[in-house]
Amino acid sequence: MSAFVAELIGTMILIIFGGGVVGGVVLKNSKAEGSGWIVITIAWGLAVTMGVYAVGGFSGAHLNPAVTLGFASIGDFPWPKVPLYITAQMIGAFIGAGIVFLNYLPHWRATEDKGAKLAVFSTDPAIRSPFSNLVTEMIGTFVLVMGLLFIGANEFTEGLNPLIVGALIVAIGMSIGGTTGYAINPARDLGPRIAHALLPIPGKGDSDWGYAWIPVVGPVMGGIYGALFYQAIFMQEFSVAFWILSIVIGIVFIGAAASELKKEQTYSEKLEEKIS
Repeated sequence: MSAFVAELIGTMILIIFGGGVVGGVVLKNSKAEGSGWIVITIAWGLAVTMGVYAVGGFSGAHLNPAVTLGFASIGDFPWPKVPLYITAQMIGAFIGAGIVFLNYLPHWRATEDKGAKLAVFSTDPAIRSPFSNLVTEMIGTFVLVMGLLFIGANEFTEGLNPLIVGALIVAIGMSIGGTTGYAINPARDLGPRIAHALLPIPGKGDSDWGYAWIPVVGPVMGGIYGALFYQAIFMQEFSVAFWILSIVIGIVFIGAAASELKKEQTYSEKLEEKIS
């Protein structure tokens, strides 16, 4: 199996299980309806584990453009192969979303909530605040890529590594994923979002393209920085790219905090006006 086909199939498996569990939890008349966030995060962790088991021996099972770009940024993956991997991941995610659509055919019509239908395919924030949502995706993917590198630096019993990676995904989802639905993977969000836009889903709404840039830009920045951070702090190999991205991310974080503080101040002023 070629690396291209492996990344395609691995990402397809990821979305079948990951998108599938969201469909089971949020779509009407599913036996899993209402199972909740813990079920979703555990299934996403297992989705990653199964994808890694399936194709890890053929491509390294990146299954995520942010991982591919992060590894390439520190020399752990050749740059000429990056477009090939990302293309395969996007196609695999799109196909996986199509399979999830077919799996739940009777349930789309039974579900009136347009947002729930979109949630099967892509992420959306619990509280819509672009700067803060971007920060969440950056932090989640930073932890993911740095985690993959420090997991890889340890020796495990043969075949156990994918389970540890799956546990990392569950930990991210349970701890910091509740704010944005933790895409932490541009292909995982963008591929299925395109599928949502193109598929004949009964009663669907729009695909929320205004938000779509956040689960792409955030994971890319966070993933690259996670790799550079690991290289700098763990390996003591500092680079110009590390310092530049540190400054950029610091500006984003400060901007997000300032934006939220300004909103809070505006809210307090309006509340005082009402009281007076």
